Amino acid sequence: MLINMKRSLICGVSGQDGAYLAQLLLSRGYQVFGTSRDPVNTKFEGLSKLGILSQIQLISMAPTDIESVQRALKVSNPDEVYNLSGQSSVGLSFERPQETIVSIVDATKNLLEAIRLVKPNARFFNAGSGECFGGTLPNQPADENTPFNPQSPYAVAKVQAYQLVKDARENQSLFACTGILFNHESPLRPTKFVTQKIIQAAIKIADDVKEGRPSEKLHLGNLVIRRDWGWAPEYVEAMWLMLQQPEAEDIVIATGQTHSLQEFVKIAFSSIGLDWQHYVVIDQSLFRVNEAMQIEADPSKAMRVLGWAAKKNISELISLMIANECLQNVH
Repeated sequence: MLINMKRSLICGVSGQDGAYLAQLLLSRGYQVFGTSRDPVNTKFEGLSKLGILSQIQLISMAPTDIESVQRALKVSNPDEVYNLSGQSSVGLSFERPQETIVSIVDATKNLLEAIRLVKPNARFFNAGSGECFGGTLPNQPADENTPFNPQSPYAVAKVQAYQLVKDARENQSLFACTGILFNHESPLRPTKFVTQKIIQAAIKIADDVKEGRPSEKLHLGNLVIRRDWGWAPEYVEAMWLMLQQPEAEDIVIATGQTHSLQEFVKIAFSSIGLDWQHYVVIDQSLFRVNEAMQIEADPSKAMRVLGWAAKKNISELISLMIANECLQNVH
C-alpha cells in the first residue's frame, strides 16, 4: 500500500498554511514530509494543535542552501512540493528587508533548481501574495492579468519569486505554479498578524470587563484599509487542487469580498458583546508608509479552472477564531 501513496514535501510545514496543508494531504492518503532548519528544537505548534505532528516525517533543510535542498528532495522523493516557507509578515519586512527577500527569493530559486536536477517530474506550488498588486482601484479587482505594483519588501520578494516560477514553467518545462493568495486567517495565525492581535485583545478585554478589572486599550494603525480575508483551511485545498490540474497555471485565490480593518474590529468586539470604540486607540506610529488602501481580488479563474470558491465569510471566520481562542483559554 505504501508503494502507491503519493509523497509530498511541505517547505514551511511549521506555519499556519503548512499545518493545514499537511492535515489535508494526510486525509487524502499522502505520505507527508515537512522541512525545518532545526526539526529537533522547532516546536511545530500548529501541527501539534491539529494532532498530526507524529504523522509528519520531518527533514532538516535550509532553504537558502542549495545542497541542503537537494538532500531534502532526495530523502523525500516527492510527487508534489509546496513552497510555503519564508518571512511572511508585511510589517516585519520593512524592518528586515534583506532577510525577507533572501528567505523568499533564494528559497524559491533553490527549490526550483533542486527539482530540475533531482526530481524534474515533481509538481511545484509556490505561495504568492495579493500584496504583489499593491493597491487596487474601487470596482477594479486584481486578477491574473493585473500588473504587479509591490509596495513593501515582502511584496517585492513575492514578485521576484513569482517570476522565477513562471520562468521555470515556460523555459524549463517544470510543472510549477503560483497561487496568488490573498489574506487568509485561522486560529493558527501568530500574534504578529493584526487579525490575531485583534481577536486575542478582544477576548482579554471582555474577560477584564467581566471581572471588573481595568483593561488595556488595543492600539491599531489605519482602520480604513480594506482587505480580502478568507479562511486558511479552504485556501490549502486550492493549493492542492492547483497541482492536480493537467497544466500548471498561476491563479488568484481569494473570497472576492473586501472589508475594512474597522469592520473586522467591529465584528470581533460585537460578537462578544463589546463596543469596539470604547477599547481601541488609533496609533499613528503603527501606520505604514505607502500602505495600499484597498487590495481587491477577482477569484473567478479559481472557480473556472479548479471549481474552487471560498465558503466562509468574514463573520464566520472571526467567530471560529474567537471560539478557538476561548477554548484555549479554558484549557
